[in-house]
Amino acid sequence: MGKSVSIADNDKQGHRERLRDKILSGNTDTLLDYELLEYLLMVAIPRKDVKPIAKSLINKYKTLAGVINASVDSLMEVPGVKETTAAVVKIVGITAVRMLKVDLAKKSVISSWDKLLDYCRASLAYNTEENVRVIYLDAKNCIIADEIQSKGALSQVNFYPQEVVKKAMYIGAAGVVIAHNHPSCDCKPSIEDKLVTKTLKDGLSFMDIKLIDHIIVSVRGYFSFKVNGLL
Repeated sequence: MGKSVSIADNDKQGHRERLRDKILSGNTDTLLDYELLEYLLMVAIPRKDVKPIAKSLINKYKTLAGVINASVDSLMEVPGVKETTAAVVKIVGITAVRMLKVDLAKKSVISSWDKLLDYCRASLAYNTEENVRVIYLDAKNCIIADEIQSKGALSQVNFYPQEVVKKAMYIGAAGVVIAHNHPSCDCKPSIEDKLVTKTLKDGLSFMDIKLIDHIIVSVRGYFSFKVNGLL
């Protein structure tokens, strides 16, 4: 005898096909965040109803961006989310940041400032600890190097301006942009942020390298030292 197929199985298959057809047709404006996440989870968990998991993730992190940028350990606290599932979710965020970075490549960051802000926010804003990203520019303000220079615990980070100056000299950078995140969501610079910025600006200036900006990002916005007259 052949294996019987339940009504529930048929309904689940029909639901998946409807989601697939919407995505393939480009008619995605009506898709809810949990439905987008649900289809993504189907890739990782093909033989299970993943709608409850998708809804649980959205309930926990509030937005799709919150889910994608959550840490692996945090994601795996949600029932039904294992390592493979967490990896599938994380690859979406990694891909998005990579696309933003590629879009910035070989362009003047001065003329692509909004894209630079998008890149900094996408790569830093959702981190639960403070990270400092250093972007080195050539004489045309195009990116020649980009790296996380330091990581720290919540609300503090070990950042060494002299290492930035040394790297800038070594690769022949003409300018530098630094960005870091405030997990507290308050983008207002601290006294330490201002002191570090001055130290870095002075060190770079001594070597005839310009500190273009220091950008603080969070899930709620950003603060630019340059725009606010602090550089």
